[in-house]
Amino acid sequence: MSDGFTSRFTDEEMAAIRKSLRDEARFGAEFLGRLKRVARRIPFAEDLLAAWFCARDPATPRRVRMTLLAALGYFVLPLDALPDIMPLLGFTDDAAVVAAALAAVASSITPGHRDRAKQAMTEL
Repeated sequence: MSDGFTSRFTDEEMAAIRKSLRDEARFGAEFLGRLKRVARRIPFAEDLLAAWFCARDPATPRRVRMTLLAALGYFVLPLDALPDIMPLLGFTDDAAVVAAALAAVASSITPGHRDRAKQAMTEL
């Protein structure tokens, strides 16, 4: 059964996301490392961090966690519709996926998640 969000990924993309998410520590390191490298160039970096903190929160419902982790996985994985090295356009597909995920689960991202994201942004 599709939740409306995961159906937008191809079977290949979903398999890559699942494989990446199996090792949560490695995924976290890849996500944070990639975000550190590009945080100053993308306007949605704080939203990515808020999503990360929400996904890591044990109080977050499983469906919400999986939606956010799929979007964050798309950001981390090299499977992109538009390569991130393309000036101006490179992160638009990532932004669209993250925006769709955030819109789908917006009520689950708390002010605490956003506060942690703001604090983390100052440390990047």
